[in-house]
Order: sequence, then C-alpha cells, then structure tokens
Amino acid sequence: MTIEPPITYLITSGELTQENFTSRSDEFVRLLAEAAIDGLDVIQIREKALSARNLSVLSSRLSDELHDSRTKLLVNDRADIAKAAGCDGVHLTTRSLSVEAVRKIVGTEAVISCSTHTVDEVKRASDAGADIILFGTVFASPGKGEAVGLDALVEAVHAAGESKLLALGGINERNFTEALDRGADGVAAIRSLNDRASRRVIIGGR
Repeated sequence: MTIEPPITYLITSGELTQENFTSRSDEFVRLLAEAAIDGLDVIQIREKALSARNLSVLSSRLSDELHDSRTKLLVNDRADIAKAAGCDGVHLTTRSLSVEAVRKIVGTEAVISCSTHTVDEVKRASDAGADIILFGTVFASPGKGEAVGLDALVEAVHAAGESKLLALGGINERNFTEALDRGADGVAAIRSLNDRASRRVIIGGR
C-alpha cells in the first residue's frame, strides 16, 4: 500500500437508495470527485440501501472517475464488486469475511481496511494482514454509543503493528489533531469529510 500518513479516509453518507439512485447518483459522483481533487486519500463506498446491481454501477462509475487521481476507492463489504469494478480494495466489518479470505479474492495489491472497536480486534486485524484499521468511536458521535476516548486510541495504535491505524468517530476540524498527536496514522469520518469546508481544514492541517 502506497498511502503515506497522515491519511484522510472519507466514508460515504449512505444517502443513496433504490428510489433516488437515478436522480441523485450523478451529483453523488461529482461530489466525491471533488473530494479527490481536494486531496483526500481514501473513499469508502458505504451505500447499504443499494442493490448489488446499482452498487456495481456506482462503483464502476467512481472507479472510472477517480482513475487518474491518487485517491484510493474501497467498497464496503463486497469484495466481488470491488474487484469487478476495478476499485482499489474493500472495507470489512466485524461481520464480513476474514481478511485472509478476501485477500484471495482481491489479490495482494488491493487495499483492505477493517472496522474495529476494541484493542483485541485491532490486534487480530493487524495479524490477519489488514492494510488500514479504523478504530472507534474515539470521540462522541450521534448514534454511535459511548466514546472509547484517546487513551484507548493510544493502546490501539500500539496494537496495530504494521497496519495503518485511523481514528474514527466524532472526528471534526476542531479535534482531528488530537488523534494525530496520539499517534494515529490518520482519521476517518462521514460527516466532516463529506463537508467540503471541514474537509479542507482537515486535509490542510494534517
């Protein structure tokens, strides 16, 4: 993996549905292309309401759109779609196939990221060969339960080994440097990195 820290990792908002896909997907692609122009390192497509067909269409369009950029494009959970669409990799949750199984599908050059919520999960993901590990919720975030805090982030950084450890949860333009100062290799976010003004502050302040 050729992404150098500090890494900015955007998770899409989940706004697309089967009903609005035709009317809203063009603008969705345009805004993510804009994020790549701003210097974002990774985009994770996390549009859970879409059918496999529409997710494949969206992934292919974004892969084509970002082809000449430095931004890596990952598909949430669906290694088959990521590979078929020519994306850079796949993001795995705690309910997904194992890193080892997915590596056999997407190949050794693909980027695999994993969601984790405990230090033990971080160590397991690192031992399995995950390239990027998202750890959180670090700061309080609506609907995400209790924050684990910065002390737990430091423990997670130490457990991550050769994997890149990114802070997730409640990240914004006011607190992202606290995560970086604790040793995180970057930050991942939905709300703040989808907002262009906040995104530019975070990218510019790394």
